[in-house]
Amino acid sequence: MFPGILLRFAFLLLPLLSFTHPLRPRQIPARLVRMAIAGLNHDHAAFFFGKKFRPGIQLVGIYEPNPVLVRRYEIRYQLPANLFYSNLDRMLDAVRPEAVVAFCSTDAHLSVVKACAPRGIHVMVEKPLSTTVNQALEMKRLADRYRIFLLTDYETAWYPSTEKAFRLVLDSGYVGTIRKVIFHDGHQGPVAIHVSPEFLAWLTDPVKNGGGALMDFGCYGANLMDFLMQGQKPLGVTAVTRHFQPRVYPRVDDEATILVSYPSAQCLIEASWNWPFGRKDMEIYGDKGYVKTLNNTDLREKDMESVPETDLEITAGEVQVIQDPFVYFARVVRKEMKMPAYGQYSLENNIEVVRILDAARRSAATGRTVSLSSVPDSGNSRH
Repeated sequence: MFPGILLRFAFLLLPLLSFTHPLRPRQIPARLVRMAIAGLNHDHAAFFFGKKFRPGIQLVGIYEPNPVLVRRYEIRYQLPANLFYSNLDRMLDAVRPEAVVAFCSTDAHLSVVKACAPRGIHVMVEKPLSTTVNQALEMKRLADRYRIFLLTDYETAWYPSTEKAFRLVLDSGYVGTIRKVIFHDGHQGPVAIHVSPEFLAWLTDPVKNGGGALMDFGCYGANLMDFLMQGQKPLGVTAVTRHFQPRVYPRVDDEATILVSYPSAQCLIEASWNWPFGRKDMEIYGDKGYVKTLNNTDLREKDMESVPETDLEITAGEVQVIQDPFVYFARVVRKEMKMPAYGQYSLENNIEVVRILDAARRSAATGRTVSLSSVPDSGNSRH
């Protein structure tokens, strides 16, 4: 009996020993955020299912009314059938998530927020926030009223090179005063890269997507520029759109060039479904130097004292950037971190993005510069 007592006593001590062991510090697991998905007809949903495990996240439900899509995701990612719901309200009431990620058409983002906000459920949508300024302002009103976080996800927010460029420009003053920023975003086109038929159907719809390449890729530059300018309001927008592939994309533009004017700087956004390859890069020029991001990790810099220019490869360990947007969302929901003012995910930034895109559409349609003073402002936001 005595050895048995010692054995039980040893088992009681094991947790204390593991906590105090200098080589095995106790890991306190993050509180799980109950997360659900609204819609699967946006191919970026694959980003969520591409990883088997995400710390701090528990997937509790998926809303998708299309049985073909449901079956495709069940098979591809070996998901149980009881995870799926064909009615959004029913799913929200049944599984009671804390947070919802929307993978649906851009014009459906508002309906997701309308369903989630009164229930106190935080929401993250794919870029851009909405197709119209009125939709964006209604989403803000709901987010403020029900005190939820409303984030917009951009791939460039995950890039170590983006974060390093921001730190060089905003913290170190490497380029001096920003004078011109150029963004190149896009790919060969959704048909050429073989997106799913469900994604293509709304991506090329002028109402559901709000436009073509202008909306799909013009949003990246507007989003990054708003953070670089720290919320400074642009004066006006001039844009030109083209149909280089009218038979492929008969209802929406496939090429857009957007010039956004600020009091002390210019922003040129080149959004295209006609690039020979996919690209998301930017060039930031100031009165003392420049910084260029070439892709997600590579960066090129040069100031007045640098001969020649310097190439850098940036890793996530060198900068403070979370490369998983869903983990970022969960940490915001748990209030473990606060989004920076005008940050890429933030609501105030993304309302400004929609204002710029709306002005760009009107400029392209009329052939005139559109003053931003004629577009409703978002006002102050707590997000």
